[in-house]
Amino acid sequence: MAYQSSLWICGAAILFLVSCGPAPETTAEPAEPPLHLYLLAGQSNMAGRGDVEELDRTAVPNVFALDSNMVWGAAKEPLHFDKPDIVGVGPGFAFGRAMAEANPGVRIGLIPGAVGGSSIRAWLPNEVHQQTNTRPWDDALSRTFRVLAQQGGELKGIIWHQGEAASNEFAPQYEDALVDLVERFRREFQNPDLPFVAAPLAEYFVAGNAAAADINAATARLPERLQHTAVVSAEGMTPKADNVHLDTASAREIGRRYAEAMLALQSQASQKK
Repeated sequence: MAYQSSLWICGAAILFLVSCGPAPETTAEPAEPPLHLYLLAGQSNMAGRGDVEELDRTAVPNVFALDSNMVWGAAKEPLHFDKPDIVGVGPGFAFGRAMAEANPGVRIGLIPGAVGGSSIRAWLPNEVHQQTNTRPWDDALSRTFRVLAQQGGELKGIIWHQGEAASNEFAPQYEDALVDLVERFRREFQNPDLPFVAAPLAEYFVAGNAAAADINAATARLPERLQHTAVVSAEGMTPKADNVHLDTASAREIGRRYAEAMLALQSQASQKK
């Protein structure tokens, strides 16, 4: 009995020492970097019609894009799928690369939403764009809200390239329509300060086209009408043979300009906080 009692006391002491010793180390999963989302909206020069080259097919770290099936993948051109037979390089990937370079440690999520040939009038609730049988406004909202619900992240801004279609007959109303578009986006996403960057029509398209010049004048006044908006320069852009669409180099360059303007808006906003 004494022998058994000694064994019990020894075992209890060992258990006590084990229980009081340091807890085993656990390996925590590293937290994913923040996800910054950007909606790419407008018509064909946002969707992209430039010739795809090796640079445009080369993925870069932390830049992702949503495909037509709502699946994330490494971003590469073409990003859009509005007109699969002719879609090509647009500003989106270059914009995403520049945003990632300026924000190391952040994931950049690009949400393609542009529709070639769509007038700003097609960017109204429930409006159908006949060429593609799509609803540009409704589709852009739906895709963005689904991402926010499923993946989280934060919508950090919208870039917009549109106006060629509107220059046919809608130039006098364009300024108010653009202001209304921005305000609707901000209401839907419940962010009155959501950064919005637009681009004017390229000089080659405006040459000799008074209505296109009016579109550009209206676009240029956007920052006067609404805070937290900016308009990039389209100076020096060169076209494809159709004299409508940006060539590959110009699409990339205007993407970089979008990023510069977006970063400036975000910096201004953070300084005011």
